[in-house]
Amino acid sequence: MKKTIPLATAAAASALLSGCNWTVINPSGYVAQQQSNLLMFSVYLMLLIIVPVIFATLYYAWKYRASANAEYDPDFYHSNKLEVFIWGVPILMIIVLALVTWGSTHLLDPYRPLARIDTDVAIAGYEEKLGPVKRMTVAVIDPGRKNEEVVEVKPLRVEVAALDWKWLFIYPDYGIATVNELAAPINVPIEFKLTSVSSMNSFYIPALAGQIYAMPGMKTQMHAVMNKEGVYKGFSANYTGWGFNQMHFNFSGLSQQGFDQWVEKVRQSPQALDRQEYLALDVADQPDERGFVQYFGTRHYSSVEDGLYYAILNLCVRPGTMCMDEMMAIDTAGGGGVDSLDNYKRLRYDSRRTLKTQLDLVQFSGIVPGMFVCTPNTTTADLSNSPFETANNKDEAATLSTQKLSANTGAVSTAL
Repeated sequence: MKKTIPLATAAAASALLSGCNWTVINPSGYVAQQQSNLLMFSVYLMLLIIVPVIFATLYYAWKYRASANAEYDPDFYHSNKLEVFIWGVPILMIIVLALVTWGSTHLLDPYRPLARIDTDVAIAGYEEKLGPVKRMTVAVIDPGRKNEEVVEVKPLRVEVAALDWKWLFIYPDYGIATVNELAAPINVPIEFKLTSVSSMNSFYIPALAGQIYAMPGMKTQMHAVMNKEGVYKGFSANYTGWGFNQMHFNFSGLSQQGFDQWVEKVRQSPQALDRQEYLALDVADQPDERGFVQYFGTRHYSSVEDGLYYAILNLCVRPGTMCMDEMMAIDTAGGGGVDSLDNYKRLRYDSRRTLKTQLDLVQFSGIVPGMFVCTPNTTTADLSNSPFETANNKDEAATLSTQKLSANTGAVSTAL
C-alpha cells in the first residue's frame, strides 16, 4: 500500500501536466528557441545555488535536531572554506549571468535583422561580428551552431496595427491585408512593423519570438522566423480593456507553395481596405447584454489603399486630422506662431470618433472633414489660408470664421 501511493501520485501529476502547453520551452521558431535556451540556462545556473542550499538546510536541521547528540563548538567564528563557498559561487554565477544577459540582449534584439535562419543556415549578406562575450553567449543560446549552408532570402514584410479588439495585418509586398489571421512561409525571415490605434498593446506569438509592444503614434519592429509548419496561437499580452480577451489570432507557418496558395485565397476576397473601410473597422466592438465582447473573427482584403499604414501610424486616417510627422515638423521648425491656432482642432486624436470634434473642426478653422488631404507638405498652404493671417483684430477673425462655417456647414453631413 505504501508503494502504491507514490505511484498513484506520480500518475495523477503526469495526467494533470499532460494538458500543459510547453510552447515557450519547446517553440518552433529560431528566435524563440534561442530565448528558450537562455531561459533554461538561467534556471539550471540558479539551481546550482538553490539545490545545495535546500539539501544543506535539510541536512543541518536533521543533524542538530533535539534528539541528536551533535557536536557543538561554541568558539567557532570563521571558516575560509565556507566564506569562499558562500560568497564566491554566487559572485561567479552573477558574473556569468550578467555576461550572457548582455550578449543575448544584443544578439536577440528584436530590431536586429536576422543573420541566420536556424542553427545550420546563415543568410547571405549578414555578417556577424562576435566578440568573446557574444561567442560565449552563442554557445549558451545556440549550441552546435554551424555554417554548413548560406542562402539568399528576401524577408517577408508585415505591417501590424492593434485595434479595439482585433489585429490588422497588412502585406505591403503583396497588396493584401487580413484581420485576425497571419501566415508566413517557413524558413523565411519576417520583418514586422507594429503600431497601435488607441491604447498600448503587446504582440506575442510564443512559438515565434518574444513579445513586442505596439503603441499609438509610434513604430516598433521585430524580426523573427518560423522553422516548422503548423498553426500557432498569437494574442495580446497586455491588458487593454473589456475586449482584451478577444485579441487573439492564428499564425500559420506554411510551405512556400502553401503560402502562395494562401495569398491567392486572400486576393479572391471581394473586399478592399481603403480609408473608409478602415474607419468602419476601427470601431470598438460593443459588449452584448452580458457585458462581453464577442470575437470579431477573420476577414480578408484583396487590396490595400496606398499610404494607409503611413496614415494609421501617424494617426491621420480620418480626413482633417493632422499627421504626427507634420506636427513634429512644425515643432522642429519652432512652431507656427499665432497662425498655428488653425492646427489645434486637428490634434484632437483622443476624440477621433466623435461628431462634435468634427463640428468643432469646421467652426474653429473652416476645414470641412473630407476636404483636407493630410501630407507633410500641407503646412505652408494651411497657414497661408488661415483667417487669422488676414484679420487685423479678433472681431474680424471671428467674422471670417463664421463666414467659413456658414459656407461649409451644408457639406459636413456629406463629408462625415
